[in-house]
Amino acid sequence: MADYKMPELNAVVIAGNLTKDPIFRQTNTGTPVVNFSIASNRRFKDKNDEWKEDVCYVGIVAWNRLAESCKDRLRKGNAVLVDGELQSRTFKTEDGANRTIVEIKARRIQFLNKKGSGSDLEDVVTEKEEDMASFTDDSFDSLLSPEDSDLLKDK
Repeated sequence: MADYKMPELNAVVIAGNLTKDPIFRQTNTGTPVVNFSIASNRRFKDKNDEWKEDVCYVGIVAWNRLAESCKDRLRKGNAVLVDGELQSRTFKTEDGANRTIVEIKARRIQFLNKKGSGSDLEDVVTEKEEDMASFTDDSFDSLLSPEDSDLLKDK
């Protein structure tokens, strides 16, 4: 029997709201990095056919230009859709114990807050004309269900 190799697939797409302002910093070599966490809600019916809600809290890390965009545009409560991959990292706590966490390393982040929703941060980043020449629409709107799309429309 031939040896079969499992395909290497590590992909995550999740939507949620920031639980607090992002933490922006630079590495020793000057690479921008931002960390934040989101709360992603899930509605379901229980065995009694009653609607319940469950919340999943997920850590996100973004690097380089994506980190810069997040620093300028995100604040507590903002809605985002994140496309990325799971990664784990181990670090030492203040008391010397090792701790391992799993978080999402973002590849793309869609800022879901609509213009004019009360925040002055949604239009901070502007594109230069030369950047716009190579712009392709990578919107996550096509991934949303009709119900989720309706939730995002201006009321």
